[in-house]
Amino acid sequence: MDSAVTGNQNRRTVPLSHEQHWQAMTAEQKLTLYRLQPWGYRLLFVRNQASAPLAIIAQDQTLATLSADGILDTEPGIVLRH
Repeated sequence: MDSAVTGNQNRRTVPLSHEQHWQAMTAEQKLTLYRLQPWGYRLLFVRNQASAPLAIIAQDQTLATLSADGILDTEPGIVLRH
């Protein structure tokens, strides 16, 4: 079977809750996000990658990411689908 078709069939039809995304984060990501919250950062979702989870966060309309080690990237160059 074509892997592209298989991948599309495995897409989630029900979005995960905020709590489920929070639980998918590493301890380092949670600590960094906790420290960033006073500046208005919030968790959008966690992208599960083969190497490690990548937390997608935002401050107003500006996207940023947190690596598994809790390193903040304010210019991640990612595009979100709407």
